[in-house]
Amino acid sequence: MQRKHRRIAWSAAAAGLVLAGAAVPLSSPSASAAPSANAAPGAARTPAVDWRACGDDGQAQCATLRLPVDWAHPDGPTFGLAIARRKALDPGARVGTLVFGPGGPGDSGVQRVTKVDGGIDRFSDRLRQRFDIVSFDPRGIGASNPVTCSAALLAARPDPIVKSRKEFDATVAYNAELRDDCRKRTGPLYDHADTMSTVRDVDAIRAALGETKLSFHGSSYGTLLGEEYAETYPGRVRALVLESVDDHSIRAAQPFLESEMAAAQDSFDRFAAWCDRTASCALHGRDVRAVLRDLRERAARGELADPQTPGRALTEFELLVVTYKTFYGPDWAKLASLLSALEASKPVRPAKAAPVAAPPAEGTGTDNFTAQFCSDWNLPVRDYNEFARISRRTERIAPDMHGARPLMAVTACLGWPKPVANPQHRLKVRTAAPILLANAVHDPATPYAWARNVARQIGPKATLLTYAGSGHGSYGRGPCMQDAIDGYLISLKVPARGTVCPAVPQ
Repeated sequence: MQRKHRRIAWSAAAAGLVLAGAAVPLSSPSASAAPSANAAPGAARTPAVDWRACGDDGQAQCATLRLPVDWAHPDGPTFGLAIARRKALDPGARVGTLVFGPGGPGDSGVQRVTKVDGGIDRFSDRLRQRFDIVSFDPRGIGASNPVTCSAALLAARPDPIVKSRKEFDATVAYNAELRDDCRKRTGPLYDHADTMSTVRDVDAIRAALGETKLSFHGSSYGTLLGEEYAETYPGRVRALVLESVDDHSIRAAQPFLESEMAAAQDSFDRFAAWCDRTASCALHGRDVRAVLRDLRERAARGELADPQTPGRALTEFELLVVTYKTFYGPDWAKLASLLSALEASKPVRPAKAAPVAAPPAEGTGTDNFTAQFCSDWNLPVRDYNEFARISRRTERIAPDMHGARPLMAVTACLGWPKPVANPQHRLKVRTAAPILLANAVHDPATPYAWARNVARQIGPKATLLTYAGSGHGSYGRGPCMQDAIDGYLISLKVPARGTVCPAVPQ
């Protein structure tokens, strides 16, 4: 029987990695004949945007753009791309529009704009004074023709920690079944969910807003979007911030997982060192590695109680996901308290474990990860022998964190049809505008080495701003980082090469 990977409320268990050409006309009955910037002959019309009030406070604006599912066939099927905007608070000082590229894949850019707490407050008052802030739900996500699948199938996802040939083969078979189901329920967009298609969507947003050039801030997976936009439309870039940088030049599963697991292990090492020197740590004076190792063994035996669901056992993968997600903050105090509480919990008896109710057969759910990621990354693993070899290698690199969430990026794509729509490659960026990259040295999800490699690929137009601390994302980590990024977006002046911003105390 397959081991199941079930979602739990307190862990985000499922997902934090060139088509050049002219702009294609947008499909809209209200389109006016205004050519977009730098468009080739025949690429002309952009639609008026029908904004409506929205948001927690009613101060945002929302709209839907009808765009081609397949940009190679602009007269074919269309879908609705959900976008949202908050206008500059000081119209007299307005620089233009700043488009934010959400991460994940799976994050909602619309909610980033419409929500007040945990949304638009990501951006400084200085930026909000000077820019209209615009974002969107990428195709296949949120309100933009979401990838829709059988809820029962989604609930039956195999555990990514594959320990046998039988489990490997079952995962490949499951992926094929899920892929067929999601394609039928989602429609043609399922096969056009890749980031290069989203690049064309972003250029359509730019044109629809009447911007000659794009000012863009991409975060995490949104940096892949920014990189490929600059590669595809170099003459349309005004400013480009890549924060927590994806390196899309990694071409195989082994180096991808090695770099990801090394970053996760580095974050755990930082947590263990903090706990060792901090009296308030719930595990201070304890061997933190031994505590996690014991919890992993209990989870693997099906005996570790899920604190949110009485009688249910927490899987080893779910335990690692919860641990890994606290590194994003980082929130080391929360992690120490959680591990301490799990250690003290009474074991679940497998024979008495409460059954998990299956969702109704007719129910559906959304998959915000697989179609997008697997269309962007070709990370094949031939068979279980290769998978086991890679697993042994990552266990040596990450003795505490091997099997963490990045593993799912590989297992979810096992058996994906080749070639993928947007395969990995080295960037060839030829913008006139400078590009600013920002990354934490101790980022658990987008390793600092990735940012350095992407900066080298971009070349002399790239400047890497380094945050000396921990966590995923660096924009809001102290005035040094925020002021440097804000200043660049407003004035196009990059910080001095080699600038390192100090870590904010935990």
